[in-house]
Amino acid sequence: MNIGKCYQILGVSAGATLTEVKSSYRRLARQYHPDVNPGNARSHEQFIQINQAYQNLTGWLAQNPQPAIEISPPPSENCPEIKKTPQPTQPTKTHQTAKKSANFYHHPNLSEFDKLLKQKAYLQLQQLLKHQRFARAIALIEGLVQRIPQDTEVRQWQAITYQRMGRYLIDIGEFDKAQIYLKKAIRTDPLNRSLLSEVKRDFWRLQTLVAH
Repeated sequence: MNIGKCYQILGVSAGATLTEVKSSYRRLARQYHPDVNPGNARSHEQFIQINQAYQNLTGWLAQNPQPAIEISPPPSENCPEIKKTPQPTQPTKTHQTAKKSANFYHHPNLSEFDKLLKQKAYLQLQQLLKHQRFARAIALIEGLVQRIPQDTEVRQWQAITYQRMGRYLIDIGEFDKAQIYLKKAIRTDPLNRSLLSEVKRDFWRLQTLVAH
């Protein structure tokens, strides 16, 4: 069970804190506990999954603590920037909702909850990339993609995260793994010209280092 799936089973956003994970686990455990649902095989299976997801996620979070979030951290140098695509002006339910959503392009089928979830994940992702917490950044963005797979902007962020990971792996000499992540970046967002240009440069540097 991967970390993204654990977030999904526990019903928390990718990048949720340990406190949020524990709170959601307790609620779900009470809901699906076999004593509350006697003879219900489906609830029993869900209860097992919830426990497994909780054990996996809390163990992973203990090794990868969540860093503090800073508003609008600067992007890394010489890397394609993770951008918020301007959203066309549209009427919204409230002035507050419009203000929160103005700087993002949201898929039209996204709920208000998912829009706010996306904004929170964006800030967390920027902070993780700034501090080179690439494994956690990948878990965060993959979990977000599972939650809102129809959002093309999130896919763009995923591709850029893979590219950043690939570049970092080149820097530390993990050339085989770097190649894997650079290829994943291309497959995830093949129409992003800025990203493709950076990936080509990374492959050129990778080939140069391998040749030496």
